[in-house]
Amino acid sequence: MALRARLAVLYTTIVGGILLLLGVAVYGAVSVTLTTQVDEQLRRTYQVFATNLYLDTSGELSLRESLRMELVPGILFQLWSRDRRLLYTNLPQLAQPLDGTGINASKPIWLDSSLRTQSGDIHLRVYSIPLVAGEVDRPIGVLQIATSMAVVDATLTALVRVLLVGVIVSMSVAGLAGWMSTRQALAPLGDVTRVALQITRADDLSRRIPYSGPEDDEVGQLIKAFNQTLSRLEGLFNTQRRFLADVGHELRTPLTVIKGNVDLMRRMNSLDIESLESIENEVDRLTRMVGDLLLLAQAESGKLPLNMTLVELDTIVLEVMHQMKVLSRDRQQLKLGEIDQVLVCGDKDRIKQVLVNLIGNAIKYTPPGGTIVVGLGKDEKRARITVTDDGPGIPLEDQAHIFERFYRGEKSRTREKEGKGYGLGLSIAYWIVRNHDGIIEVQSSPGKGTTFCVWLPLAEGDCSQGEAS
Repeated sequence: MALRARLAVLYTTIVGGILLLLGVAVYGAVSVTLTTQVDEQLRRTYQVFATNLYLDTSGELSLRESLRMELVPGILFQLWSRDRRLLYTNLPQLAQPLDGTGINASKPIWLDSSLRTQSGDIHLRVYSIPLVAGEVDRPIGVLQIATSMAVVDATLTALVRVLLVGVIVSMSVAGLAGWMSTRQALAPLGDVTRVALQITRADDLSRRIPYSGPEDDEVGQLIKAFNQTLSRLEGLFNTQRRFLADVGHELRTPLTVIKGNVDLMRRMNSLDIESLESIENEVDRLTRMVGDLLLLAQAESGKLPLNMTLVELDTIVLEVMHQMKVLSRDRQQLKLGEIDQVLVCGDKDRIKQVLVNLIGNAIKYTPPGGTIVVGLGKDEKRARITVTDDGPGIPLEDQAHIFERFYRGEKSRTREKEGKGYGLGLSIAYWIVRNHDGIIEVQSSPGKGTTFCVWLPLAEGDCSQGEAS
């Protein structure tokens, strides 16, 4: 059964149940009220009898003749002696008690009874009163007063019919209203299903679900979340496509070089040292790229542990500066700026990898004779590492993407002729810093150089072991 039908049935059932309970309560209240009124009428009739009953000279119960003029029409009565002889009645054809149970009661009692006649059974309400005399309450007889409950029964029957018709009509209206309201409320869900199916058939993640209703209700929030999911999926798929294209391009270049050198040596029928060095360089490049890809895959899957210990950042900066001066080969001036003693909780090797990547990028993209300055300081509860170069800078439109895998702004920071850059270093650095609860930022202007800034929380107490998340 469809959700719309289930909601309509549920709504109708709830309304029907409430109306049914209300009907039972109304029926019970009306029945009690009408019966109470009848009982009160019988009680007042007994008070009339009480003033017209007396004991004759022989001690027998007697009834004044004037009583008949005072009785309300429709009232039946029987006066029984203490030995259960019928003394007086206005229903002579009935020799049996109006109520066989009440005639033997020890105190006044109201009971329902049925009187069988030629035209059918008559429903009676009978009031049975034991009569006593003297100070010792000597029993002298029983008085039974009754009246027909036909009017009450007819009223209750009519009430039941009205209530049933009301319940049926109300449930029908509620079902129709529920069907229409749920149709309108669930219409956007149909749009969700339709758009999802269209996306599945056409692989078009650019589509969005239109919604004109209030954005803060449940359906609006669902559609908003669905559209946000589509936007994120679109971005992920576009990133995946670009990533696959970049990987293919990056792999094709060294493989082409390797194949060309192998073909050259085959035609020469001899080993060429220069070709072998070129092949070796390209193989090293492929090895580094595959290693970095595996590192990123492990990091993003949470399988790369971080060995969190107390790390002296100033020591790491000095070590990396010494190593990178060898890499720069004095083509750029690698200077140490302001440096402070800083302790952080982190993985020493991974933090060192961040510095190597940042300084290595600065060396690659800074022209010969340029200057690279590395600094270390504190700012409140955070450590600050800066790597500044006076290279060509990064265009503003590229700065939001430089931490993506294989992204490279070709207009300013072009590939090095040696082919050592393949766009994974900054992605790895971004992951490492993020998993140290830090932030990595870039500030750059075309033609004025670039500054990378890494913020890491200062160490507080002992460091605990952790894993990448």
